[in-house]
Amino acid sequence: MNHDRYMQAQDCEELTGIPAATWRYWAHIGAGPPSFKLGRRRVWRQSVVEAWIEQQEAQTGRGGAA
Repeated sequence: MNHDRYMQAQDCEELTGIPAATWRYWAHIGAGPPSFKLGRRRVWRQSVVEAWIEQQEAQTGRGGAA
């Protein structure tokens, strides 16, 4: 059994600073990390959101030696 935390849009906002409305919009258009309905609520697995954040960092991050 996976003991992952199920996060709602407000939880995702607290984790990332991205507004909850954006998380709900992304779910509506099929963007952002995958989500699903748990009962009547839309949720994201915390591990999926964290992996998505790492993917965003890898794809868009800049840095290295100056």
